[in-house]
Amino acid sequence: MKTKCDFCFRRCSIEEGKTGWCRVRENDSGTIVSRNCISAIALDPIEKKPLYHFLPGTKTLSFGASGCSLSCDFCQNWELSQQHEKGSNQDIMSLIDEASAYSIPSVSFTYSEPLVWQDEILELSPHIKAHGMKTVMVTSGTFSESSLLRLVPLIDAYNIDLKGDEDFYRTICHGSITPVIDSIGYLVREGKHVEITTLMIEGIHDAKMMLNIARMLHDAGVSVWHITRFFPAYKMSDRKATSESFLKAMISELHGCGIPYIYPGNSMLEAETRCPRCNTVINRYRTKGICPECGCRIYGVWNHDTF
Repeated sequence: MKTKCDFCFRRCSIEEGKTGWCRVRENDSGTIVSRNCISAIALDPIEKKPLYHFLPGTKTLSFGASGCSLSCDFCQNWELSQQHEKGSNQDIMSLIDEASAYSIPSVSFTYSEPLVWQDEILELSPHIKAHGMKTVMVTSGTFSESSLLRLVPLIDAYNIDLKGDEDFYRTICHGSITPVIDSIGYLVREGKHVEITTLMIEGIHDAKMMLNIARMLHDAGVSVWHITRFFPAYKMSDRKATSESFLKAMISELHGCGIPYIYPGNSMLEAETRCPRCNTVINRYRTKGICPECGCRIYGVWNHDTF
């Protein structure tokens, strides 16, 4: 007898003893369970997620497990997302306690696709919140409607990958853009902190595609967009890395698209924050969220903000 999983947009109907598309969610006697556990743990700079406008300069305790709701040919972390290792049990609660004792302000669910192991998020988030810590989710954004509603109260900040246009999703990511852009818009409307990342592949992403993505993100109310360089990996290990010059030219092309904060990633290019009104350089690590020159509000959650 098949049982439906509602963790991601695929909503797999899974036969007894089988797993869904992600190869993580399994039908065990009519109950859907996750057959992996947290297997990657690190203390990262929050900028690595990347989040530039959420508690910049702080560290975040980061957890990951195997599995993903997509199978991107260019995946930069495919050893974890696509290998489907079960991992071993870790005393995660104690790690959260220790991080709190050292005044680490946040915990991040990251590295692969947290949606397919969101039962860990559901279990750990109340404990994290009890310590007064913030929660971060780095995700493809391929939520099901029910998982989005379930996780919104638990997560404070999101970095969501918006990978390309619909054709790109269909042919290279083996998914769809629709649940991603719908989820982005919903989270922005809910007042959640949202930053977007697009890994740009030279020779595939062009100005037309990037301007179309910019329009969708602007319409969704996005304020922060990270455009990062591709490096050869997984099924695209034979492609050349995206050049610095291509990244610089594309970011220049996108200025004026209506998204106020656009940053280069995986790059030597300067990642300055500038006031969207008067162009004053803002020190992300010291700002109180207001431009000192013109008083414009700078989008973000800053270190002075009360938890």
